Amino acid sequence: MRYDQHTVVLLAQPSDAPQLPPEAFDRLHAAHLAHQSGLVEQDLVLAAGPFVDTDDERLRGFVVLSVHPDMARELFHNDPAVRAGLLEVRVMRWMVPEGIIRFEGVPVPRSMLEAAAGD
Repeated sequence: MRYDQHTVVLLAQPSDAPQLPPEAFDRLHAAHLAHQSGLVEQDLVLAAGPFVDTDDERLRGFVVLSVHPDMARELFHNDPAVRAGLLEVRVMRWMVPEGIIRFEGVPVPRSMLEAAAGD
């Protein structure tokens, strides 16, 4: 059997994440969304989104990329939320049977306003 390999980034809240005032948190979250949207626009991200209803509340999001794990680490260490200590990055390779998953070009929100708008 042949396999496709993708790079996966798990974004998690570190146990020592700083407690920020709501305005500062909102600014960093908006900067995080803009950063991730920029990666999508560069065709580096195949899929991305937050987790909901998890058994581990620290797990915040999942990203599938079309780049080598080292490049993914570099890209996400430049994420404003990661630099501020709100998120930590866990990078791994993911193997799936060839052709079992197909990624479509779907945009991700660039801001909290777009995220809240839904459609």
